[in-house]
Amino acid sequence: MQEIEIQEIEKKKEASTYFKKVIERLKKDKLAMVSLFFLILIFLFVIVGPIVYRVDPNQIKLNEVLQPPSRLHPLGTDENGRDELARLMYGGRISLLISFAVTFITGLIGAFIGIFAAYKKGFVDLTLMRINEIMMTIPEFPILVVAAKIRIVPSSILKLIIILVIFGWVGIARIVRGEALSVVEEQYVEAAKAIGASDMRIIFKHILPNTFHILIVWSTLRLGGVILSEASLSFFGLGVQPPTASWGNMLINAQTYIWNAQWLVFIPGFMIFITVLLFNFVGDGLRNAMDPKFFR
Repeated sequence: MQEIEIQEIEKKKEASTYFKKVIERLKKDKLAMVSLFFLILIFLFVIVGPIVYRVDPNQIKLNEVLQPPSRLHPLGTDENGRDELARLMYGGRISLLISFAVTFITGLIGAFIGIFAAYKKGFVDLTLMRINEIMMTIPEFPILVVAAKIRIVPSSILKLIIILVIFGWVGIARIVRGEALSVVEEQYVEAAKAIGASDMRIIFKHILPNTFHILIVWSTLRLGGVILSEASLSFFGLGVQPPTASWGNMLINAQTYIWNAQWLVFIPGFMIFITVLLFNFVGDGLRNAMDPKFFR
């Protein structure tokens, strides 16, 4: 028992030193730090912005339809006279909410399946990985389109989250399993088994914390991917349903007015592009910082 505690203390010290080095490396990556700064600005824009800019994003004003940017409407109005800036803020909230919810849930499910497969090995590992492989062979987008047509869940946001979670866990489960296979062979895991620690205790206390670095990098990259997925489904009318705004449905609804109201296309399109790009830059920076062989 004392030996396990000593090993855990040593492991925590190693982890503390490791994350300090990661932060130091990340600080040296100027592109990642600049990207992180602008991501924070985007978060402030969608979270704090509506508190400062008190305009109803769903208020229809038919006498102000398709107005260009002005002092009254800094980013213009849409085809229903709704303020584009207000909708961009609230739409950003929805897009980021979906992105974070899907990433968190898929990461949780995928990590547990990957760790459980690596820990149990044998028949359990074989079965879970075969299911994983079957899921990977299924063409994702057509299934998502069909699933989105099913009207079981009344909320389009909740339905979209569920749909994206169905396939989202597959990749991370395989990645985490690969890392967990080496962790389960560590002495402190074997010692915990020897003293009769439960499987759940070993998984959540000893194995899961040692896969956090993979989950952090994957999550950062996945966040941008979910935003793109939401926009793609919106193109087929299967994303967040009006009048609720999201960057995806704002962009798709504006395609009709691309020649006479270009700001309706450019603004949400730019927000999707820059947010996904920033998430990818931060993800690359974290990957480089957490894996010395990538660090230059």
